[in-house]
Amino acid sequence: MTAPTADASGRPAARQPATFGEVTERPLDLAAHEAAVADRRAGAVVSFQGVVRDHDHGRAVTSLEYEGHPSAERILREVAAEVAADPDVYAVAVSHRVGPLAIGDVALVAAVSTAHRAAAFAACARLVDEVKARLPIWKRQVFADGTEEWVNCP
Repeated sequence: MTAPTADASGRPAARQPATFGEVTERPLDLAAHEAAVADRRAGAVVSFQGVVRDHDHGRAVTSLEYEGHPSAERILREVAAEVAADPDVYAVAVSHRVGPLAIGDVALVAAVSTAHRAAAFAACARLVDEVKARLPIWKRQVFADGTEEWVNCP
């Protein structure tokens, strides 16, 4: 990504921040997301991985599965574009995994780049919070005692 250029009138061209959003069954790659937001102007890249843990609310979890609504990827991309519209943000990349996941698998990856660390931390936190609040993905947790529950994420 390069710095904005001037338009025909000599005014700075509209900034087009780089965004990437994907809902996929494939394993997620943190390094690929960090590379996707690389920008020569950036002094900070902040990333996040949401990892499947072995417990929830004091109960042992053995596995889980995510199921997404057909609109999930569109909404994920909308959230990424909203965060990228912040003038401090240079680029945003975010992906959510669906399908069966094991303990330790990565379910969500987010990365943002900005000029300074405070803005990068704030933008990444906003990105993750908005994804968790709005993405139509449901989680099925299987517990060690054989019971299960579906959790509606948005």
